[in-house]
Amino acid sequence: MRSTSLRLLDRPTLNLLNDHLIDYPTAMNLNYMWNFGSMSGIFLIIQILTGIFLAMHYVASIDLAFNSVEHICRDVNNGWPIRYMHANGASFFFLVVYIHLSRGLYYGSYKTPRSVIWIIGVVIFILMMATAFIGYVLPWGQMSLWGATVITNLFSAIPIIGEYIVIWLWGGFSVDNATLNRFYSFHYLLPFLIVGAVLVHIIVLHQHGSNNPLGIEGSSSKITFYPYFIVKDVYSWVLILMLYFLFVYFAPNFLGHSDNYIEANAMVTPAHIVPEWYFLPYYAILRSIPHKLGGVVAMGGALLILLALPYLDVSDTRSSTFRPIHRLIFWIFLINYVILGWVGGYPPESPYLEIGQLATAIYFSYFLMFIPLVDMKFE
Repeated sequence: MRSTSLRLLDRPTLNLLNDHLIDYPTAMNLNYMWNFGSMSGIFLIIQILTGIFLAMHYVASIDLAFNSVEHICRDVNNGWPIRYMHANGASFFFLVVYIHLSRGLYYGSYKTPRSVIWIIGVVIFILMMATAFIGYVLPWGQMSLWGATVITNLFSAIPIIGEYIVIWLWGGFSVDNATLNRFYSFHYLLPFLIVGAVLVHIIVLHQHGSNNPLGIEGSSSKITFYPYFIVKDVYSWVLILMLYFLFVYFAPNFLGHSDNYIEANAMVTPAHIVPEWYFLPYYAILRSIPHKLGGVVAMGGALLILLALPYLDVSDTRSSTFRPIHRLIFWIFLINYVILGWVGGYPPESPYLEIGQLATAIYFSYFLMFIPLVDMKFE
């Protein structure tokens, strides 16, 4: 008789795995840019597994949080690589997702019939940003405390209900013990919501199939996912993981801010409050508007406008391979995004403030003016 474990893998389950992982029809001309989707899945798994182990030793108390992180690194067996895998894993997770989104922008993967796939992907990205922000607060260093104070205070700009939202987030009238406990709970919950959104993302993707560099639909030019593309995926996983572990073992603090290795002190304000590098473009947009509510609206709009992209692009052609003007403005947009990230790391003073304002204008012009008008008039 078959064992229980074998009975669980009955024909419907095997057929499902076969349809999605083995015989899944894939365009034969996919390049390595399509591998960043599976890479992001690898880093999501790394973040969840390392996060579970860290939660076993972390103490969500303003008196003990900082020391509990030091305890993990110094006293827990193999605690330091787990902690640094988690910390650097966040940066690599965002890196591969940023490349994944850029590929979607370049090749028009957001266009019909894949607009729902794109929208779910943007929702995943927003959930990632929320998870990463509250996770940055948990070590309870100087940047943790003051970053939480600055960002949560932004909600106070919302008319009528803003102050109530801030008090609810804080669990009181300042960033304190209740805040840390709430953030710890959210940080543990949100990754599982991301997993659910990722599963929906994959299911919807497999309904229509992946886009391809040419942006042309057709079933005659497709081959099975296994063994051809699984080999390419595994090869890219090995390369990115080699780079990832170089950081984990040889430069574990390179991507972090030095002030966050100083225990939080509400009586000492850092000279310059800087978020993690993957937040810097949106931080620059926030500061480019000389009005609190306006900055919040601009930062939120910079994320939400991605949801509207499938409806802003009216071109019948997907891939930038056949859209030379769109290809040009895409690279301008990408360079501008890097400039926003660079500006976000500096104080909001001249000339960085003016550069940030110009870069913010270009960011929104890409979506609201360049894409609709260029595709409508010239291509």
